[in-house]
Amino acid sequence: MNDKPKPIKRHKALQPLSRQHHFGLLFSWKIRKGFAQNTSIERMQNFRDWFFKTEILPHFEAEEKHIFPILDKNHPLILRALKEHRRIKRLFTDTENVEKSLSLLEEELQAHIRFEERILFNEIQEIATTKQLKKIDELHLEVADKPEYHDPFWV
Repeated sequence: MNDKPKPIKRHKALQPLSRQHHFGLLFSWKIRKGFAQNTSIERMQNFRDWFFKTEILPHFEAEEKHIFPILDKNHPLILRALKEHRRIKRLFTDTENVEKSLSLLEEELQAHIRFEERILFNEIQEIATTKQLKKIDELHLEVADKPEYHDPFWV
């Protein structure tokens, strides 16, 4: 018997955000690799800061502005997602204990992405009207030419 969960069929309009989630999971993996290889905290912090600016901020903005409003603003899943966004932003911008925040960030970002992909996006996809999904699709939330990070410490 195969216990592997079936892949989620994501609506075309939400696929760019799901692809961005994949980059978030890769970020967590890269930070884990950095710790395993004893990469300097400064190098990982530089990557964290770059990733926050180029990936996380635009992604959170797109979700909060265009995706989350499909559900009621007081919906428990939206309240949870917004709370996690605030926590993740704090971890990305922490300058007091960077090593600890990187470690927490690696775990919490991955858990947050799993929550959005497996629970929140499924709920949104189920409730969204064709018109709402069409409007999201027309926003072209995919970032076409993202620069590669200049210091691949994880290889």
